[in-house]
Amino acid sequence: MNDTPLQTYRSLEDIRMRKEMLRRELQKDNGQIKGAWNGLFHSEKDATPSKRMSGFMSTGAGVMDGIILGWKLYRKFYGGKKKRKKKSGMLGFLRK
Repeated sequence: MNDTPLQTYRSLEDIRMRKEMLRRELQKDNGQIKGAWNGLFHSEKDATPSKRMSGFMSTGAGVMDGIILGWKLYRKFYGGKKKRKKKSGMLGFLRK
């Protein structure tokens, strides 16, 4: 974890100071994590209507592309009519 050697404490005041220092570092790190989280999952407030519309169109095109791909794969592997070849015997040419 830490590569620093163990710190020796001479009094309770030393422990309290170290505890306060660690608490401040944790609060600072917590603030940085909250900022990164909000930046990652929340959209910016300055989004113009054209940016929002562009995002909707892009998302819609991606969804439509996925639906078409799924339909094509379904038709290829499971859908459609299965054609069976009729067995033709000796007189198969007469059946036509």
